[in-house]
Amino acid sequence: MGAEPTGTNTATGAVRKAAVLGKPIAHSRSPLLHLAAYRALGLPWTYERLECDAERLPGLVDGLGPEWVGLSVTMPDKEAALAYASVRTERALLVGSANTLVREVDGWRADCTDVDGVLGALREGGVTTVDSAVVLGAGGTARPALLALAELGAKQVTVLARDAGRARGARELAERLGLAVTVAGFEPRAVRTACAESDAVVSTIPAEAAAVVAEPVAAAPVVLDAIYDPWPTPLAVAVVRAEHAVVGGLRMLLNQAYGQVEQFTGRSAPRAEMAAALDAADLDR
Repeated sequence: MGAEPTGTNTATGAVRKAAVLGKPIAHSRSPLLHLAAYRALGLPWTYERLECDAERLPGLVDGLGPEWVGLSVTMPDKEAALAYASVRTERALLVGSANTLVREVDGWRADCTDVDGVLGALREGGVTTVDSAVVLGAGGTARPALLALAELGAKQVTVLARDAGRARGARELAERLGLAVTVAGFEPRAVRTACAESDAVVSTIPAEAAAVVAEPVAAAPVVLDAIYDPWPTPLAVAVVRAEHAVVGGLRMLLNQAYGQVEQFTGRSAPRAEMAAALDAADLDR
C-alpha cells in the first residue's frame, strides 16, 4: 500500500523548493531532516516552514511555481491536502488524510507516510509483530496508526477515546482492515487492562490529554507517543517509571520523513545522515 518514488523529481543542479505546511508550524523539525537529506544527496534545494490552515491550502499550493517539488503537511491541513490532490495513493484514501504532496506533471499526488512513521518507530522500539494493540485517541493520527498496526499483523485493537462518538471513523477503518475492534473510554481500570494485555500502544493525543491516563497506559510493554514537543510527556515519564519501553514522536517524524525525501527527490533517503542530524539537534536542546 506504500507509494514508490516516481523519479520525476530526480535532481540535477537546479535549485528546487519544498516546505512543511501547517498551523502552528514554528516547532516543526521537518526542515532539519529534509535539509540534512538534501545536503547528503548533494542537492542545492531549500526547505522551509509555511504557516497555512486548511482553508488557505488550495490557494497557497495553486500559487507555487514549477520549482516546488513537494510539501510535507501537518495539522490541521492533512484532510485538505488529500482533497486537493489530483492523484491519491491507496493508503492515503484508506486513512482519509495526506501528510505528503508530491509535484506531478499535471498536478499533485497525495500520500500518507505517517504509516511509515508509526511502523518504523515501533520497530525501533523492538516491535516487529503485533497480535493485540491499543490506539489512544481517535483523531487524524489514529487512522495511520491502525493501518501500520494491521501491517504488523494485528488481529485485534482497542481504540481508547474520551468521546466514543468521535471514534466512528477509526472503528470503520479498523473493521475494513479486518481487525476486531473495541472502542472504550478513559475509565482507568479498563485502560490498564487493555494496555497490559496488548503488545503495544500508540498514543496519538496531546500530552495534556494523555496525562489523565498516563499511569494505566504505562502498563503496556511498549508505548509509542506521537508527541515530540514538549518532551518528555507525562505519558513518557510514566512509562519509564514503570520500566517499560517508550518511543518518542521524533522517531515517528524521522521514519515518515524518509519516504517524503524519496518521493520528492526520486533517490534513496540518506537515513544515517538524517538520523544523525536529528540526534545532534536533540543533544543541543
